[in-house]
Amino acid sequence: MTKRYLVTSALPYANGVVHLGHIAGAYLPADFYTRWRRLRGDNVLFVCGNDDHGVPITIAAEKEGITPQELTDRYYKTNSQAFRDLGIEFDIFSRTSAPEHVSVAQEFFTKLHQTGEIFAQDGEQFYCEKCMRYLPDRYVEGICPACGAEGARGDQCEACGKWYEALTLKQPYCRDCKQTPIVKATRHWYLALDKYEDRLRDWLNTRENWRDKVLNFAKGWVNEGLRPRAITRDIDWGVPVPLDEAKGKVLYVWFDAPIGYVTFTQQYFAALGDPDGWKDWWQDDETDLIHFIGKDNIVFHALVFPATLMGQGGYVLPTNVPANEFLTFGGEKGSKSRGNAITVPEYLEKYPADMIRYYLTINAPETKDANFSWDDFAARNNDELADVFGNLYHRIQTFAHKYFDGEMPADVPKDSPLLQQVRSTKEKFDTLTGAFEIRDAMREVLTLARWGNKFFDEEKPWASRKEDINRCGAAIAACLELCAALAVLTWPCMPNAAQKLWAMLALDGDIDKDGWKRLGEPMLAKGHKLNKPEILFRKIETVLT
Repeated sequence: MTKRYLVTSALPYANGVVHLGHIAGAYLPADFYTRWRRLRGDNVLFVCGNDDHGVPITIAAEKEGITPQELTDRYYKTNSQAFRDLGIEFDIFSRTSAPEHVSVAQEFFTKLHQTGEIFAQDGEQFYCEKCMRYLPDRYVEGICPACGAEGARGDQCEACGKWYEALTLKQPYCRDCKQTPIVKATRHWYLALDKYEDRLRDWLNTRENWRDKVLNFAKGWVNEGLRPRAITRDIDWGVPVPLDEAKGKVLYVWFDAPIGYVTFTQQYFAALGDPDGWKDWWQDDETDLIHFIGKDNIVFHALVFPATLMGQGGYVLPTNVPANEFLTFGGEKGSKSRGNAITVPEYLEKYPADMIRYYLTINAPETKDANFSWDDFAARNNDELADVFGNLYHRIQTFAHKYFDGEMPADVPKDSPLLQQVRSTKEKFDTLTGAFEIRDAMREVLTLARWGNKFFDEEKPWASRKEDINRCGAAIAACLELCAALAVLTWPCMPNAAQKLWAMLALDGDIDKDGWKRLGEPMLAKGHKLNKPEILFRKIETVLT
């Protein structure tokens, strides 16, 4: 059977516009990986959507004096466009407020409830007497019980990533009025994570090639001992709990949001007229399920969602969860609420999409936090995109047009050093991307472009054209083949520039359908007519911040 690759990115909260920190952490790496899979001819599906539910949505809506639905409608439109403008190509980008998702999330809950793996329990919760409401999740803040960070939310600390019960917060206060809340009795429904402890441990022990931090983090939770976690909340915006006795309660956003991956896959195939097609992707062992996320979402994708899938029975579990570290701004995690992040539309008002795609790939926070600075962004653009890639493309093609009438001057032998170098880079690129080491994969491509510039300089075609025109033609032909190879290798990272380069070389076929299988073999024959060259990457003279 044909292997399937089901790729997901963490759902962005629909309480603001996606920013560069989000792109670096979950969306660009997934898009790069998916484009690479498509180049190879693999069967891949890329699903995502807005997370329309949860306390961040209700808080943002309250601030603006509008309904959560109005807020999420706006950001669904804005974020959909932002992703398109940046070249992030989902097969489907849906939303968790869709009726289909409400139905599927309730079905998941119902099955777990029927098997006793979701149960009701009376407990206590913070209640603000001034605001006259229970304080779920982000409506209460305080000092993190794990690391002591101030301003920790009621469900998870952004500083250390710990997930905890709100009642364990130290010095709690209501987010809105700042008053100290009281503790009041309430009833919630709990997911019995403790029942999955052994299954999750056994499963985690079979995971291969996971990043050490991700696997160790997940195993650490299991080894500490899992406890039941409340998966309902006292708010009126979200997926209603499908029980008569739970009127007025909704599902906790981190229970229902990952189920959206299933819902969106169902929506995708329903739109194709194949309503059962999703089952091949979620209920067949020939599927690799891969979650691209930020490190603050590890617990949900490596423990909670797998447990939820185990409870349904028959679903594939994540093959890998390549969680990235944070992209920081001035040394701090980018945050919409803190106002220290650069949104995608803000960036695109100043610079092309490919420039930031390159910068966030070559500077990806895969193993440690990476800091964004405009000066470093400009330096990378000038030193690498313009001086390495752009310089190579432009001087080779202008030389061919000036001295060889814009034609391929010679055939390049399959065993030429140039094509051997391309095949070596292709192999490394393939291995690294398959291991989710996308930053290093792109660095191999940069190294190949540098090698090409060195080759051009050593061949000295400006001199050999006067002394040995055949040698000159052979060198330029080899360099043009290198440009063709670089068009393919840069497509996952810089699709717009790669497509333009492909067109300048007047290559037939489609880069995404034909490029990979031809990579490492001659793509241009002697006499092939080239199109007019143009400058693909311009230097940044003045940084626009």
